[in-house]
Amino acid sequence: MANVGAIRSVGNSLAEFLERSYQAAVFPPAVAKPSCTFTVLSSGGIHEAVDPDNSGTSVRIFLYHVSVDPHLRNSGRLISRDMVAPPLSVALHYLLTFWSTSPDNEQLVVAWTMLHLQATSLLDATVLSSEAGWTAEEMVQLVPEELSTSDMMRIWDTLEPKYRLSLGYVARVVRIEPDEIPEQQPVVATRFDYAVPAEAP
Repeated sequence: MANVGAIRSVGNSLAEFLERSYQAAVFPPAVAKPSCTFTVLSSGGIHEAVDPDNSGTSVRIFLYHVSVDPHLRNSGRLISRDMVAPPLSVALHYLLTFWSTSPDNEQLVVAWTMLHLQATSLLDATVLSSEAGWTAEEMVQLVPEELSTSDMMRIWDTLEPKYRLSLGYVARVVRIEPDEIPEQQPVVATRFDYAVPAEAP
């Protein structure tokens, strides 16, 4: 299981994975490959986002919701007489938003992104950044999230910019190990007592 840096690691790793894959991608001769960047966007940063110029497009990865996995909510372990908090198992809900003033570039990158995530839907130790302390066996699955038009519009209504073409994806299951709690409290004071031995008869 990963440490408290797991959620950040998934977003950054996804952006870096898509960036590297796109740069290495070979498009058909008849299709001009536009320049493209993939970045993680914060809730506050999306208000400041601006469109790139016509030379390319930008894919902004926006974590809009985090949910606790209902099937692993109560899974845990006992290491002492006191119950330690179980690992936190969460699903990360992302919007991949496409920013461009060129419809050709926008639609081309949308198609490439969907195809690539369909072909490679698992993020493993070769993709996930080491900061979160992932084990070699851990993997995070990326699955498309079908958002209704009303749900999509509801999300964008709360944001500053106008609607951008978006894809919904869920990263699951991300398991975060709780901090270790020492079994005994540290010693903060020491008290000594003594007794006068009885005199020998």
